[in-house]
Amino acid sequence: MDEITWHRHTQVLLMVASLVYLVAYSWRVIGALTGTAYVLASIVLFATWLVFIVDYLVRLALARDRVHWFRTHLGTLAIALIPVFRLVLLLRALTLVPSMRPTAGTQLRTKIMVYGAGAGILLIYISSLAALEVERAAPDGNIETFAEAVWWACVTITTTGYGDFYPVTGTGRLIGVGVMFSGVALAGIITATLASWIVERAASRGGDDAEPATRGQIRQLMAKVDALGPQRPNDDRRE
Repeated sequence: MDEITWHRHTQVLLMVASLVYLVAYSWRVIGALTGTAYVLASIVLFATWLVFIVDYLVRLALARDRVHWFRTHLGTLAIALIPVFRLVLLLRALTLVPSMRPTAGTQLRTKIMVYGAGAGILLIYISSLAALEVERAAPDGNIETFAEAVWWACVTITTTGYGDFYPVTGTGRLIGVGVMFSGVALAGIITATLASWIVERAASRGGDDAEPATRGQIRQLMAKVDALGPQRPNDDRRE
């Protein structure tokens, strides 16, 4: 079995494991579990997380060029470390453009917008749970409910910084730093995507003379030229 076949057969399992991980983590944090319930939720979290680690190691072992695979699958490593981000792949259906023949640029921008928005929502939710879990137990912590944690995550990811809620623990501050940098990156990507769409729309109003040809269109044109080539000597002989 090669890496591609293994990945094809484990996609559904990993998606279910990612959903189970999210539910178990939400249950443990929002429910403020203790005792047996906390241990049970933690076991489920560890088991589902272990599934992603094993999948990553198996795919790496099955890859033909392991160094190249590692360099080109950093997103897979990120999902193995934070399994819930695999749920972003469920948004793939929303990336289908309703037009009959969308351009490559339109497809790319649609994917960026949909995946960016989905990743942002998941980031807010997960960072809210993580911040609440570490800050609620702090003696001088001020993030004590899930609603407060969500508000803090939204304010942080947009780099607004009202300061009404803030982390006081070292772990909470590290989470805040990650949310801030992720928010800046998402904002930059979405802004660049919108700017690219506006530029394309403005250029299309002036006609299609300035619109660049795709490689597929060039290949089709060259194929037609090659098909006409052999017919020319026959036409000359008839004359």
